[in-house]
Order: sequence, then structure tokens, then C-alpha cells
Amino acid sequence: MTTAGLEDGSGLVEDVRSRLARSPGDLTPHRVAEALRAAGRPVGDATVLAVYEALRRDVVGGGPLEPLLRQPGVTDVLVNGAREVYVDRGGGLERTEVRLEGEDAVRRLAQRLVASGGRRLDDAAPYADVRLPDGTRCHAVLAPLARPGTVISLRVPRRGGFSLAQLRDAGTLTAESLELVRLVVGARLAFLVTGGTGTGKTTLLSALLGAVEPAERIVVVEDATELRPDHPHVVGLEARPANVEGTGTVVVRDLVRQALRMRPDRLVVGEVRDGAVVDLLAALNTGHEGGCGTLHANSAADLPARVEALALAAGLGRDAAHSQLGSALDVVLHMTRDRDGRRRLSEVAVLERDESGWVRTVPATRVDREGVLSAGPAAGRLLDLIESRRQR
Repeated sequence: MTTAGLEDGSGLVEDVRSRLARSPGDLTPHRVAEALRAAGRPVGDATVLAVYEALRRDVVGGGPLEPLLRQPGVTDVLVNGAREVYVDRGGGLERTEVRLEGEDAVRRLAQRLVASGGRRLDDAAPYADVRLPDGTRCHAVLAPLARPGTVISLRVPRRGGFSLAQLRDAGTLTAESLELVRLVVGARLAFLVTGGTGTGKTTLLSALLGAVEPAERIVVVEDATELRPDHPHVVGLEARPANVEGTGTVVVRDLVRQALRMRPDRLVVGEVRDGAVVDLLAALNTGHEGGCGTLHANSAADLPARVEALALAAGLGRDAAHSQLGSALDVVLHMTRDRDGRRRLSEVAVLERDESGWVRTVPATRVDREGVLSAGPAAGRLLDLIESRRQR
């Protein structure tokens, strides 16, 4: 039996919770039974165990979200207040039957999850982004900033990650595009995986890193650990937010500089979202071939503008940004998410300078929804790049 099957289940659990709070101690079925007796409630074994389980979920793991987080294939769990809980299994959002007991319950859950990641969440700090001990990424915003109530977004890491072959089987790659990206990695071309939120950029990058030669040392820098490539020699560096006293911050830019001193064969920035792009471009211009990362962009053609904007915010002028970009990066792999929720590699492009010296991307190949490849104007240029690097 569960609390959902009890008459007035929510009130029963809250009553027991309140009574247990008056006399602190470990949460045990015996203490739950005593609280039920004191409240004049039924004390059958099924009732005791149902209330105990409801309270235990409230203080352990993901609470009432735990069953969703453990379902195979779930990549995201989204809570929009007490009555709306969604999951994504890779095919778009699905509304679930899970309901929380009210705004107070959602708030408690959000605060506990954030606290387990070393941050605080309250009216003075009403939003937070943390990595939980099991690797799940948690973002939360308290009401009334969020509507219709406190909002929790959980990004679930895939245990073990995908291989390129699995991405082919899932439709993310075709047989031809799989061989092409293998050549890009094997030739040690520098590349960025671009796309919108939830298009599978990190998933593809992780699979590509799994195809790197086992003898190479990969150093990964991330804001929050998400990349888990199947490779024997991976060293990860993770940024750190300020603690509750507002000190101890370590940003991605600092870690990129540290990574350069760690003899990387491949320098990877999990997501380029700020001034770290300047350090990544500088690193790739010092002979570190095969560097890579991900970047939010609506299309491969938007990449130069996005890099320019991030670099300008970090104090690097437009001319210098384009100069660095043109000499540091070789290839762009652009990811798309179709309306049916399928994530796929839709374009491979190379970088070229135009007559004015500005960098632009030129399509080398495109992949349509049916998986048909069509050569772009830079197809020959891409093959020449691959061949020249493989002969070194």
C-alpha cells in the first residue's frame, strides 16, 4: 500500500511528520507507529510502512522523483510546481502521474537537493545550479520567482555513456556520418559540437571522445561534470561555485589554464559559455591538436558570431577573435532536435576566411531527416583537411 491509496494520505503524512519533528531522532517504522498511535490514526503494518516510505523518500535521494530518475532512458525530470512533473526519454516531454503534496513539499525537496550539492536555496538565494553526488545536474528556482510554483530541473547522466555505434542505432548518426566523424577525430582536427539546448551535444561529444586512441590523454574541463567518455585515460576538472560565505569560486577559465599544464593530448571544454572561449582558442593555437568542446548555437553558420560575442565580453576584440578562431578551429558538427524529439547530427561544416578576413562556416555535408547525406561546397576542403592531418 502507498500513501496514494490511503484516505487523506497527504494530511496523514504531514501529521506524522509534525509529531516526529517535536522529538528529534532517527526515522524508523517504530517511531512512525508511535506517532500514528498518538494521533489516533490506524496503525496497521501496511499504513506504517506506507507512511514510513513516504517520509523516507522525502529525506533520501530524489524523494518522490526517485523512481523517475531510475527509469531506463530518462534524460530529464522536470517539476513545474506540485502538480506537473514531466520526463524526457529522448522522444520529447511526457507528463507523468507523479504529484507532490503541495508547494511546501516542492520547496523542501528543492532545498534538500541543492544542499546535497553544497549550495543553499532560500529567499535570499532563490535559485541554484548544482551537481548532485550521483552526477545528476539540478537547477531550481523558488516561487514566487517561478510559476506555477517552485521549479526543479534534473538532467540525468547516462551511466556509461553512448558509443558511436549506439548513436547510429538510435538515429543520431547515419552509417556515413558515423564514418565521417570518426575520420575527424582520428585526424585530430579541432572541432566544436553546436546546437540548441537538449539537442544531444554533450552525448555526441562524449561518444566522439570514446573513439580517441587509448594512448592519448584527455583532459576535460567542465562547469558541471556531464562528459563520461568510455576511454582509459580521462582526467576531469570541474568548476566550483561560491560557497555559502560567497568565497571559493573556481571558474572554467582558470581550469583551462591549469589543464594546459597537465600534458593533454586532447583538451576538452565541455561547454563553452563565457570568456573561457578565449583561453580555449589560445590553447588550440599552441599546438594542442584535436581539442574540442560544445557551444550553444542555432546553426553552424551562427558559430563565428557566438564566439565573437563571448570573446568580446572577455575583452578580446573582433579582429583578434576571428584571427584566433580561424587558426584554432577546423570543423563544426551541428546537432538538431526534430519536432518528434529525435536528436541528430544535421550538418558538418568547415571554417574559412572571407575576403574581409572574417571567419565563416561553409557546409561540407548535410543530413536530412531521412538520413540522406548531401555534399556541400566545402566537402572537398574537409576531405583535404582530414588527409593532410593523417599524413603528419
